[in-house]
Amino acid sequence: MTSQNDKDYRPVLVFDVGGVLLDWNPRYLYRKFFNGDHESMEQFLAEINFNEWNLRQDAGRPFSEAVASLTAQHPHRAELIEAYHSRWEETIGGVIEGSVGILANLRRIGYSLYALSNFSIEKFQLVRETYDFFEWFDDIFLSAQVQLVKPDPRIFRVFLERIQRKPAECLLIDDSAPNIETARQLGFDTIHFRSSGQLNAELMQRGIL
Repeated sequence: MTSQNDKDYRPVLVFDVGGVLLDWNPRYLYRKFFNGDHESMEQFLAEINFNEWNLRQDAGRPFSEAVASLTAQHPHRAELIEAYHSRWEETIGGVIEGSVGILANLRRIGYSLYALSNFSIEKFQLVRETYDFFEWFDDIFLSAQVQLVKPDPRIFRVFLERIQRKPAECLLIDDSAPNIETARQLGFDTIHFRSSGQLNAELMQRGIL
C-alpha cells in the first residue's frame, strides 16, 4: 500500500454527492409547508419514517410507487408525501461552492474523479441537467443502478469491480460516518467530510492539493 505521505501518492478520488457537492435537505422543501413550525415538521418526518422511505428510492424503487405506498399508510399526509416527488428539486439548496471549487482544482491537476452516491436515477437526471460539474467525473456510480445503498459493503465492491481498482488505490470523501467506516474496513483511504475548508486542509495534508 502506498503511504499517504509519499509525494507520489496519487489515489483515485471518489466523491459522495449529497452533503459534499450538493446541499440536499428535504427540510428546504418542507419548511414551506409548516410555516416555521420546526417541531411539527420534524414530527411529520419521523411519523412517515422519511429516511428509511427515501432510502428505498435510492435503492431503485420508482417514486410513483413510493408515493402510492406511503400515501396508503398515511392518507392524511398525502399532499406532503406527493410534494416530495413533484417538488423534489426544492430539496436542493444549491452547490457547496467550496467543494465544487476543490473538485475543479483536482480536475485541473489531472486526478481520476468518480462519484459514488446513494441517489434515485429519476431525480439524478434533474440535477445532472442543472449542474455542469457532473461532466467532470470519469464515471458516476449511483446506488439505484445496482439496487444497493451505502453503507452496504456490496456496493463498494461492485464499484471497485466497475472501475477496476483496489480499495487502497481509492480515497472516499463522504459526509456519512457509517459509509466512511465501511469503506475504511474494506481498505479505502477516507475523508469524513464536514466542511469544504476541512476537506481542503486534509487534501493538502496528504499532498493531493
